[in-house]
Amino acid sequence: MLITMTKPFLGLFLFAATFAATAQTGRFQQAVDYKMEVKMDVQTNQYTGSQKLEYTNNSPDTLKRVFYHLYFNAFQPGSMMDVRSRTISDPDRRVGDRISKLKPDEIGFLHAKSLKMNGKVVKFTEVETILEVDLIEPILPNSTVTFEMEFEGQVPLQIRRSGRDNAEGVRYSMSQWYPKMANYDEQGWHTNPYIGREFYGIWGDFDVKITIDKSYVLGGTGYVRNPVEVGHGYEGEGDKVAPPKGNTLTWHFVAPKVHDFMWAADPNYKHDKVEMPNGITVHHLYIPGEKTTESWQKLKEFTPKAIDFLSKHFGQYPYRQFSVIQGGDGGMEYAMSTLVTGQRPLGSLVGVMVHELAHSWFHGVLATNESLYPWMDEGFTSYASNLAMASIFQPSPNPHRASYAGYYKLAKSGFEEPLSTHSDHYQLNSSYGTSSYSKGAVFLEQLGYVIGAEARDKGMLRYFDTWKFHHPNVNDFIRVMEKESGMELDWYKEYFVYTTKTIDYGITEVRPSGENTEIKLQRIGLVPMPIDLVITYKDGTSEMIYLPLVIMRGGKKPEKGAPERIHTETWPWTDTTKTLVLARNFETIKSVQIDPSRRMADLEQENNKVEF
Repeated sequence: MLITMTKPFLGLFLFAATFAATAQTGRFQQAVDYKMEVKMDVQTNQYTGSQKLEYTNNSPDTLKRVFYHLYFNAFQPGSMMDVRSRTISDPDRRVGDRISKLKPDEIGFLHAKSLKMNGKVVKFTEVETILEVDLIEPILPNSTVTFEMEFEGQVPLQIRRSGRDNAEGVRYSMSQWYPKMANYDEQGWHTNPYIGREFYGIWGDFDVKITIDKSYVLGGTGYVRNPVEVGHGYEGEGDKVAPPKGNTLTWHFVAPKVHDFMWAADPNYKHDKVEMPNGITVHHLYIPGEKTTESWQKLKEFTPKAIDFLSKHFGQYPYRQFSVIQGGDGGMEYAMSTLVTGQRPLGSLVGVMVHELAHSWFHGVLATNESLYPWMDEGFTSYASNLAMASIFQPSPNPHRASYAGYYKLAKSGFEEPLSTHSDHYQLNSSYGTSSYSKGAVFLEQLGYVIGAEARDKGMLRYFDTWKFHHPNVNDFIRVMEKESGMELDWYKEYFVYTTKTIDYGITEVRPSGENTEIKLQRIGLVPMPIDLVITYKDGTSEMIYLPLVIMRGGKKPEKGAPERIHTETWPWTDTTKTLVLARNFETIKSVQIDPSRRMADLEQENNKVEF
C-alpha cells in the first residue's frame, strides 16, 4: 500500500503544526504522540510492550498528576464492570455474569511495569482500570514532556468489544489494549472507570510496531509502513526493512491525528481492498466461509458508496483509508476502522458497516466526549446511517421511522432520563440505548422541522467544517445551527436535552364561523414547538398556516414540497391555546392536520388530524 500522500489529501493534515492554536472559542486541547512496540505471544495470549509518549499540555493549568486508562483490567471477577453488569436490572446479554466466571488464563489485565517522565522515575498506583501517576515535577502550561513506560497485558476471552477467540473464531480483537493517557480539558480530568460504555481520547499521532506469529494477518487503525514485508494484500511502497527472522513478523503502522488505535489479527483473514477514485483505499478483512464469503464479497460494493454519501452530506472523510474487519462482539467504531461480527446476511452486514462507518464523522473526527454526550455520537450516527442506508441499499420513504418509534416507546415507559445523563450512570441499559441512539436521531430530524431541512443540512456540513478535530459539545452544535438558521434555538436544546418533557399538540375544534372557519389548537404536552398546520380541501389542494414560536426570534423558510403558506403568526410558549380564523368556507375543507410530515415528535398523533 502506498504511503506517500496524494495532493487531494495533503492539506487535510497540515493543521497539525497549528493545532493547539486553532482550538475554537478559546478552549484548549492536549496533544499526544505515541510510539509503541509490542510483542504478542499467541500461545499464552499475553503481550509485553514499551511506550514512549510525548505529552503536550496546551492548557493554562499546571498539572501535578496524570492518569492512564488500563481498560483490560475491567475483565476480572469483581471488577466494577463485572459488578455493574451483575446488578443492573437489564444487563448487556454479551456480558451478563460472564466476567465473574473467567478463569486466570481467560481474564484480561494491563499493568505498567515501570514509568519515567523526562528520564526520571515516577510513582504510580493502579486502581483497577485507572493508573494514577504522581509527578515529581509538574507539567507547566504550554510545555511538552516525555513519558516512557514498560507494560504487560493479557488478552481477555472475548466478552465486550475487545478480546480473543470471539464467537466467530476470530483470534484477536485488540481495542482498548494499551495504556492510554486520559483526557484533560476545560472540565478537568476525565478518569471514569471502564464499565463497558463510552470513550474520550486525545488527538495525536501513533507509531505502532506489533510483533506476532508470522502466520497472522493484521488490520486496523493506521497505514502499514512495511507492506512489502508483511504482504497479505498490503503490497506496495513503504519502509525498507530486513526480512523476518524465525517464526514472527513485525507489522509497522502509523496513524496521523487520531484519538485511539485498534488492531485485529487472525491467521485465516482474507484481505480484499478497493481503491476509490478519490484516493481512499477501503480494506475488508474476514474469515472466508459458508456464512461470510458471499456477503463480504458484496460488501465491497457498498462501503465505498457509503463513504461517498457520508462525505457529501456530512463532510469529507479526511483519511486515506478505512478498514472493515471481522471481529469483536457486534459492531464497534475505531479510528479509521471498525470491528463487526461477520456471519451475517448481506442486509445486516451492510447496515452494521454503515452505522460504524458513520461514527468516523461523529466519534472519529468531531470526537465529542461521548461519555457526557453519547447522543451526539450515537444519535447523530444513527441519523446519518439511516439516510445512507436509504440511499445506497434499501430505499425508504421514512428512514427515521424506527428511531421515532423507539423514542415514543421510551418516553411513554416512565424510564426515560435526560440526554444530559452521563453514559455510565443511566439506570437502565435500555434507557441509555434508546436515549442515545433513537432520541439523538430524532433530535436531528426534528431540528429539520424546526429550522427547515435545508438549513439543517447546510448546518451539518458547517458543523463538521467548524469543529472537526476539536471535541465540540452541545452548545457548539446549537450555535452553528443558530448561525445557519438565523433563529434562537437555546429553548430547543434545553427542553429536549436537559428534560424528559414531551410534545403533544392537538386540534380541539374546527367549526364554521360565518363565511370563515375557526380552528382551535391546544398545547397539551410541556414542550413548546412551532406548528405547521396544513388544511386540505375537497378539491385536492392544500394550504399551510405557519406558527413559529416567539422565542425562536424568526422562522424557517418555506420548504420544498410543502403546501403554500397563506398565513404566518407567532405563538407565545406561555399560551397553551391558539385560535385561528381561516378565510375559507367550512364546507370546502376535507381535513386539518398538525405536521403531516410527522417530523415533530408528538407522542399522541391521534389528536393531530381532523377529517370531514
